[in-house]
Amino acid sequence: MQTMKNRKRFDQINVIPFIDIMLVLLVMVLTTTTFIKQGLIPLELPDAKSADTKKDQKEVRISVTKEGKLFLEKEELSPKALEEALQKVSKEQTVVLSSDKEAVFQDFVTVMDILKRLKHEQLYIVTKE
Repeated sequence: MQTMKNRKRFDQINVIPFIDIMLVLLVMVLTTTTFIKQGLIPLELPDAKSADTKKDQKEVRISVTKEGKLFLEKEELSPKALEEALQKVSKEQTVVLSSDKEAVFQDFVTVMDILKRLKHEQLYIVTKE
């Protein structure tokens, strides 16, 4: 019976350390989402007197219709002709790929295979929000 009287009851939990950790996590999340929303970290770049100006390179647009037709810009091409045309496009140019939602997935994969084979890595796939 003596041991029962000497024991402390734990009917309260100290939540202060938990709140401290949550506040730190909240600050980290808010900071990270600010960078994600802006898309970049704001920087002021130094001036250079003999810098080359970068020329804007036009995007190359590829479209896949629900009938399986492939278009480069507005010109309809076969998969082989599309590959030949893309060989002439610079690897630094951005490729924008649009595919109809009812298009056969294989047509989309065919275009992706061509881009991968030609090592085009600047790729955007267009979707609707």
